[in-house]
Amino acid sequence: MRTALLALAAVLAASAQPASAQSIDPAVAKRIDRILTATPLIDGHNDLPWELREKHGSAIIDLTARTDQLPEPLMTDLPRLRQGHVGGQFWSVYIDAGTHGDEAIRQTLEQIDIVKRMVAAYPNDLALAGTADDIVRLHRAGKIASLIGVEGGHQIGGSLAALRAYYDLGVRYMTLTHSATTEWADSATDDPEHGGLSDFGRQVVAEMNRLGMLVDLSHVSEETMVDALQATKAPVIFSHSSARAIDAHPRNVPDSVLRLLPANGGVVMVNFYDAFVSDAYRQWAANGAAEEARAKSLFPGDPAARKAAIERWKQANPAPAVTVADVANHIDHIVKIAGHDHVGIGADLDGIPYDGAPTGLNTVAGYPLVFAELIRRGWSDADLAKLAGGNVLRAMRGAEATARSMKSMPPITATPEQPTPRP
Repeated sequence: MRTALLALAAVLAASAQPASAQSIDPAVAKRIDRILTATPLIDGHNDLPWELREKHGSAIIDLTARTDQLPEPLMTDLPRLRQGHVGGQFWSVYIDAGTHGDEAIRQTLEQIDIVKRMVAAYPNDLALAGTADDIVRLHRAGKIASLIGVEGGHQIGGSLAALRAYYDLGVRYMTLTHSATTEWADSATDDPEHGGLSDFGRQVVAEMNRLGMLVDLSHVSEETMVDALQATKAPVIFSHSSARAIDAHPRNVPDSVLRLLPANGGVVMVNFYDAFVSDAYRQWAANGAAEEARAKSLFPGDPAARKAAIERWKQANPAPAVTVADVANHIDHIVKIAGHDHVGIGADLDGIPYDGAPTGLNTVAGYPLVFAELIRRGWSDADLAKLAGGNVLRAMRGAEATARSMKSMPPITATPEQPTPRP
């Protein structure tokens, strides 16, 4: 997740978290451990591969040590993955949405290579998975199942051959857009061009179904969500999105789409980013970005004056507190509209600012805090297991079954339509 809001540095909430969000009662912790031992906790989206590319020259750093101690701290490492009871992780192979064509394919291959080298470097802890059964088997063996997700349809460079090659390399979902509209699908955070999916976009969905690759609808416009749900023969996921009724950010899922999920079997995996969790925080961040633009206009050539003006604004306008309870509110709302079978977790860690999540949730160690809050609200073990990974495993098995049913179909060889000339 990298939107324009990330240009504004996140500020930690001024208010302290309630004590219940800071610690877990030992009896509750034991219950969580029992649930997550039986069912793997599968997170839908982690951007560590991009952080390794940008901050470490694509080198695989020591993940056996706490990476929050680095000069530029990270949210992910092996000790905290274990502390957080993570049983399966979709690693995002994100590239910038402005990268297109053959260059996009090259960079995506480099990101896939980072994931594979990272997994190979820690064979006692990580192992590549390609199916739902793989995840279950690896979890039982005490390993963290590692899967790959492509975070944007621009990454296939308009080539279904590239999509097929990605699947062969282990990619198990593709987000249809990132922050920019592609030549075949509208993004939630860019001007629409297609009214959802183009004809080629529908062919992309069909080929993903044929392969058994999950269609990911995070980042896409509401029209694209609806078009994809109409086009797909398999369950979809939202790998890192929350509920728009709670936070009106266009990256979140509206109730009208949530109501379509039971018929599809899809899963919304809730994001932890403050601006996607709290509408008050989203408004605060937007006002802060406006204040930065105002300071640049008022004080050109005077960075000290700009910085002072922005600091004065922040002192007068502290960031609203965002808590674990706010994340749980999104989960509860999705359940209210779509049901317990259609919610999961996709925290977006290492794809958001280090201080851009509720206290305790800016690390892969923090997932038990969410489960503790839901236990406080009366959730059953069975429903917590669905949230943890049961729902995603079911969606994956649905995609795998769809692929088997389409096995006799030849690969689709469509190409993007030529864009209509603008007047």
